[in-house]
Amino acid sequence: MIINIMQKQQGSDFFIECKDHTVSGEKFQLYYDDNYDMLVTSPKPLSEELEKYYQSEDYISHTDSKRSLFEKLYHLVKTYSLNKKVSLISKLNDGPGKLLDIGAGTGDFLSVAKKKGWNVTGTEPNSVAKNLAQQKGIDLLSETSDFEEEQFDIITMWHVLEHVPDLQNQIKELKRLVKPNGYVIIAVPNFKSYDAKYYTSFWAAYDVPRHLWHFSKKAIQQLFSEHKFDLEKTLPMKFDSFYVSLLSEKYKSNNMNFFRAFWVGLRSNIKGKRSGEYSSHVYVLKKP
Repeated sequence: MIINIMQKQQGSDFFIECKDHTVSGEKFQLYYDDNYDMLVTSPKPLSEELEKYYQSEDYISHTDSKRSLFEKLYHLVKTYSLNKKVSLISKLNDGPGKLLDIGAGTGDFLSVAKKKGWNVTGTEPNSVAKNLAQQKGIDLLSETSDFEEEQFDIITMWHVLEHVPDLQNQIKELKRLVKPNGYVIIAVPNFKSYDAKYYTSFWAAYDVPRHLWHFSKKAIQQLFSEHKFDLEKTLPMKFDSFYVSLLSEKYKSNNMNFFRAFWVGLRSNIKGKRSGEYSSHVYVLKKP
């Protein structure tokens, strides 16, 4: 059953309380920001504290582990998705160009793009992930501050923007780095999807406190339009509903119920086709 989880609390728009199921077991609150139609995690850990919330073998984007059936399925889908992502950027740029991937994880996307002829650069703050990327021939930097202005044809952030402590400064930096008529591609979860409403506080894509922000389509459009980006298209990430539902089942019942997760994921995509609200979206934004 889907529960209406919005309620007022002490004059603020309290939305839901969620638990960190990956590392700490701590509880965090999400509040609704009606200016941007998005959710904000509270309390927000200090920058120097954030790293400890990523220190887990279960944090799959920082590892190449294939210990379980779930992890094997994840990497199988990941291989397909990586090729689709490279195909997308190649069509936008009419062939290979200069690519920056922010939050590159273990470097798989950049590795595939490099094989397709792209001049690749990436950043990743996590040292374990950086070392795995280096083993694949991808050297990652820790930050973007030393890059020259208007250096890249395309900048990608695949499920990274929700982790960034300072949204406004990050978008300003994207604008500084991308060339005129270049593209910024953002992929983030959508808290208005069916699977989010179904799993409520157990929805894995809330992923507190690593996810500091929780976006709607309106939020992304408004945040980037304030920095003069044009939203050219919004694309669904249809595999995300299945992946997130599997994790959500684990958090909810301590058991990966593959059948129920598949059914919720499928239902989310069917409803997403009608409403436009998928589990995650890819936003293609152009700098005029």
